[in-house]
Amino acid sequence: MDPIRTETRGAILEVTLDRPKANAIDLMTSRRMGEVFAAFRDDPELRVAVITGAGEKFFCPGWDLKAAADGDAVDGDYGVGGFGGLQELRDLNKPVIAAVNGIACGGGLELALSADMIIAADHAQFALPEIRSGTVADAASVKLPKRIPYHIAMELLLTGRWFDATEAKHWGLVNEIVPAADLMTRVRALADLLASGPPLVYAAIKEIVRDAEDAKFQDAMNRITGRQLATVDRLYASEDQLEGARAFAEKRDPVWKGR
Repeated sequence: MDPIRTETRGAILEVTLDRPKANAIDLMTSRRMGEVFAAFRDDPELRVAVITGAGEKFFCPGWDLKAAADGDAVDGDYGVGGFGGLQELRDLNKPVIAAVNGIACGGGLELALSADMIIAADHAQFALPEIRSGTVADAASVKLPKRIPYHIAMELLLTGRWFDATEAKHWGLVNEIVPAADLMTRVRALADLLASGPPLVYAAIKEIVRDAEDAKFQDAMNRITGRQLATVDRLYASEDQLEGARAFAEKRDPVWKGR
């Protein structure tokens, strides 16, 4: 049975991690997820992806410790995109939404952090419990102190304590909290909104954000204005760039073609 279910709604790809009992990720599942998200990245017809978990209890608890006990190496071949297929996938210049439908801990929280937006069900729970099993939450150690206050990030990493959706929202870790029954309705509405937007602009935004993460402001601006980023160069030479201006001048909705 394939642990990954996919469904396409127009320009939107919905990816569901469905690996009973808890949606834990082993090496095979990670490689499969990488294949799915790489195909999404490379498909010009797809504009937005949603990642969620099957069931009502678990989004993803992260690394499958039972598989590890059976021989899966923690530093094994996770496939293209690294663990969960998202956190190291190069040139993913399309929006990704995480619909956190339950427990997201360890690598599951790192998977959610790899998305651009996180919508959480009201019963969602989060933790980085790697400390308790004698290992490190590597991607979270890189990302979390850049997303929320340093001292809070360090507390979560060093103690492994659990926190709920309300606290996650308080620290800006999630965008919205919705009733569990409304989660996918809300996420699909957001995905539809993004899918109606300008894909070349989204691509430029994502590349600019990545490129500027560790750059000085003026250096980043020089790379943008000098059209040194591939997505920015493509955008500035595109039909969509002209379409946006024309639509504004003509007081109509733009028609984005992605070229």
